[in-house]
Amino acid sequence: MPDPDIRIKLMIGRPLVPKPAPYEVVDALIDLEVTQQDRDRSAFQMTFSLSKELKNSSDYWLLREGILDPPNRIIIQVIVNVKVGVNRSIQQPILIDGIITNHQIIPSNKPGDSKLIVTGEDISVMLDLEDKNVTYLNLSDSKIVTQLLKSYSKYGLKIDVQDTSYFVPSKEEQITSQQSTDLQFIQKLALRNSFIFEIKPDKTPGRNIAYWGEEKHKVTPYQPALSMNMGAFTNVDSSITFNFNALEAIQPQASITDEKSGASISIQVPKSPGQALASKPAKALRTEVLRCTNKLEKILAEKETESFASRSRENAVTASGEVDTVRYGYVLQVRQLVGVRGVGKSYGGYYYVKQVTHRIKRGEYKQSFTLIREGQDATIQRLEV
Repeated sequence: MPDPDIRIKLMIGRPLVPKPAPYEVVDALIDLEVTQQDRDRSAFQMTFSLSKELKNSSDYWLLREGILDPPNRIIIQVIVNVKVGVNRSIQQPILIDGIITNHQIIPSNKPGDSKLIVTGEDISVMLDLEDKNVTYLNLSDSKIVTQLLKSYSKYGLKIDVQDTSYFVPSKEEQITSQQSTDLQFIQKLALRNSFIFEIKPDKTPGRNIAYWGEEKHKVTPYQPALSMNMGAFTNVDSSITFNFNALEAIQPQASITDEKSGASISIQVPKSPGQALASKPAKALRTEVLRCTNKLEKILAEKETESFASRSRENAVTASGEVDTVRYGYVLQVRQLVGVRGVGKSYGGYYYVKQVTHRIKRGEYKQSFTLIREGQDATIQRLEV
């Protein structure tokens, strides 16, 4: 659709059994947009041309067939096979495995100008549909999460849950209760352990990885560098915008209360566990008291303090821009690192990819990106291409 070396594979169907989309559906697709995020839910929007085909038809074919009705499942995969320099890059990433949640009809008086806009969210929306009241006794948080995720195995979930058996509250100490949807409750338990929860597509269509645990700080492999002002090596058409927010980094102050003496015990702020991406990290100009740690067990209070400090540091510098996929020769992946070259010493170097929006239409495939890191100046002198 966008280029002979870039193809789209589209699968649509009931939530449990999506199948390759009929030719008529693919042919009617005008453009699509997929926004991938490292922590928040990913989403998609697809625009189709509507046609009644027959003059005496009472409805548009795409609506009559019901193939794009909510809550049908959508899997969007791109196959990129382009030559960059002397190398040929082949990728087949799944941009999103999601559920249709809404469609909008825009009829037109002009033949062929009527449109159907389909929007939806990734498969995690299925965990956010039923509100529950449940109590869990004498179970660690990891066992509770595993138990909940197993009930969604029909959606192809591969469960990856980090063990938290180091803290199993008895019913005399703490009763864990759920008064929300499964997704909201799993996210609440993740926050309590300073973890993250994410569901992302695996390499096989229809398979997803449900991860609940400490944030994985990706260090390798690096993605091809985004290059400006580098002659034949330039692959970014528009300018990359950099923003340094001096108020983003915060120094947390946390403590717990000793049950026996009632004394306040300070929690030391640990160093960031991830790889340093800047040689001049932003200095914390603000402090914030974490009152939520006061009644926590020490290990949970330490995790909360570490997580808060890490999150505040990593967003000090943000970079945003857009790249043409054919020229760049690569599909940017969130939760990984990418280099930026040709923008000067202060803002060159490696960044963490926080968000990518893929915009695809006939003859064009653009990627808008948001990158983050903890400060200025690269930690290395030379980037890999």
